[in-house]
Amino acid sequence: YQCDWSSDVCSSDLRSFDFEYSKFLASYDVTTHVETRSYTIRETAALTGLPASTLRYYEQVGVIPPISRGASSGHRVYAEGDLDQLMSVSCLAATGMGLDDMRHYMANARRGAEAAAEQRELLEQQQRHLEVEAERLVLRQRYVDLKIAYWQAVEDGDTARSEDISAQARALAEELRAVTDH
Repeated sequence: YQCDWSSDVCSSDLRSFDFEYSKFLASYDVTTHVETRSYTIRETAALTGLPASTLRYYEQVGVIPPISRGASSGHRVYAEGDLDQLMSVSCLAATGMGLDDMRHYMANARRGAEAAAEQRELLEQQQRHLEVEAERLVLRQRYVDLKIAYWQAVEDGDTARSEDISAQARALAEELRAVTDH
């Protein structure tokens, strides 16, 4: 490849190369000789499946530590470690874990093995919560099944059956209320 230094195309190619090389140097950790990668909030949102507003919110409420900012732009710059944390948070959120528990879990994660017992307890607590939630869901499904059967009996003109199903639905509604109150 011969380069005519007076050509705009060559100059443009060199400027592009210089820009790409400077991006590489900015993402290269000279102490470990490993290329690191940084991500914009848009890229991070796409990679984690979390909306940008949620990423900002998790930082604001302390679920994740403050994110580095670009020196010139002031925009958030996410590192690989930030993405790892966000994936963990995303998984915790998918279990229905509340913000306080997520914040506590993520703080414990930074403490490592010394926080293992607390981590286990948080997860066991979430497991119990999910068991209660599953029980409530089963009761709600049974209630809907009874209401479908009730309306089928009404449609069929079977008054005795509709009254029997109605009584079962009332009893189940009481059971559901009792589980919901606890």
